[in-house]
Amino acid sequence: MTNKPLIIGITGGSGSGKTTVSRALLTRLATHHPVLLQQDSYYRDQSDKPMAERIKTNYDHPDSLENDLFVADLERLMRNQAIDVPVYDYEQHTRSNQTVHVQPTGVIIVDGVLLFNDVNVRNLLDLKVYVDTDDDIRFIRRLQRDTHERGRTVEGVIEQYLATVKPMHNQFVEPTKRYADIIVPEGGQNFIAIDMLMNQALAIVNNNQ
Repeated sequence: MTNKPLIIGITGGSGSGKTTVSRALLTRLATHHPVLLQQDSYYRDQSDKPMAERIKTNYDHPDSLENDLFVADLERLMRNQAIDVPVYDYEQHTRSNQTVHVQPTGVIIVDGVLLFNDVNVRNLLDLKVYVDTDDDIRFIRRLQRDTHERGRTVEGVIEQYLATVKPMHNQFVEPTKRYADIIVPEGGQNFIAIDMLMNQALAIVNNNQ
């Protein structure tokens, strides 16, 4: 692979449907062998902290992410180098000992709540997409995900949403909408917008070849 890969960045509030959009693109761009890199994988290792301190982590603040490593890994993929992506254990609130080996390819899709917050990340993105979904829908989706997949209680999810998720969204996520090239209303259910996004991505990929 000699050409620079196309890097598509997809962001939006927690529960907006950005991962659904990302996976739809993975399917529709399958002939180009795309890979998905999630910013959530780069939450900082906290194994040196006691559990009582780990559970207080504000995952919706930019400081919770090791963005230097995230940027470095993206740059390695751009240079046609493989990377080993961290795996985060949400129940233990720290990184696990596992990694996922990712090979470079012509299309890289990255998603994350705070993706557009860091100028160093933004500068690597060829196409920036913001998934814009109503706050109530996003909260319900987060409640379902965190209780079913991340071992949290309903009360804990509600408390976290009010204490950090909502204020951090207003401070760090919503303002980054202005950086988007494309805004997708209503997340993964907006098939027309996803089709338009896919066509734009294909046009760029084909132009790069």
